[in-house]
Amino acid sequence: MVGSAIHRKLVKEGFSNIITRTSSELDLRNQQAVADFFAQEKPDYVFLAAAKVGGIVANNTYRADFLYENLAIQNNVIHQSYVNGVKKLMFLGSSCIYPKLAPQPLKEEYLLTGLLEDTNEPYAIAKIAGIKMCDAYRAQYGCNFISVMPTNLYGYNDNYHPQNSHVLPALIRKFDEAKRNGSTEVVIWGTGAPMREFLFADDLADACYFLMQNYNESNLINIGTGEDLTIKDLALMIKDIVGFEGVLTFDTSKPDGTPRKLMDVSKLHNLGWRHQIELAEGLQLAYQDYLSKI
Repeated sequence: MVGSAIHRKLVKEGFSNIITRTSSELDLRNQQAVADFFAQEKPDYVFLAAAKVGGIVANNTYRADFLYENLAIQNNVIHQSYVNGVKKLMFLGSSCIYPKLAPQPLKEEYLLTGLLEDTNEPYAIAKIAGIKMCDAYRAQYGCNFISVMPTNLYGYNDNYHPQNSHVLPALIRKFDEAKRNGSTEVVIWGTGAPMREFLFADDLADACYFLMQNYNESNLINIGTGEDLTIKDLALMIKDIVGFEGVLTFDTSKPDGTPRKLMDVSKLHNLGWRHQIELAEGLQLAYQDYLSKI
């Protein structure tokens, strides 16, 4: 989802010398394969959007995979970027790097000030390692490697898998299937009380393009909207957009995850960038994309 959005943005801005590989073409977990790729292609700029990602179920189920595979991807790409003289690399992390009970909104300096949310701790630790790796290569070798932390993302080419997707695409699928099947009820995990912030992936791509030109510092920078809502309110919005007529039921035996994850985006706003696509519009676009995929 993110890689394709960044690609669309670069094409829109007139770039044609774009080097891409799908995961089937290049396994970024394979150290030798990544070394060979960099030696052959010699890219000048790298957007590291590849990761093993998923929602609360996937994160909690595949804990070893999420830690090992993300560390492998980051280690290989970041190190080979240094070896092959990449001019600038952007590492994309996640808002889950912040402590579970950090003050809200989440400021960049809250990193490593408390315990992580247990369900996605392995993923968060991998992403924190990526941030520190970029900073370490900057400090030791003078590499211009930067780290950006997007909030929860959605948009074109999202993952709608029934078990392994994030909450927003999972809800789109649930409500659409319930509508098609004539169901009278949709069951949602948890209490519906946790608050989440959502950014359309094409807005993220726009921010990444902006920061690749305007941000050259160590430490991370948040990318988000600075606005959030409860999972219940999100569900009601999606219910309305999909046109599901039934009722919502909250399964409180299931975990909620982090109570709130609102990003402080003042650092980004002060540089001059703000999001363009509001949630209501983005949900319409995402639902149409989902319908086109099924």
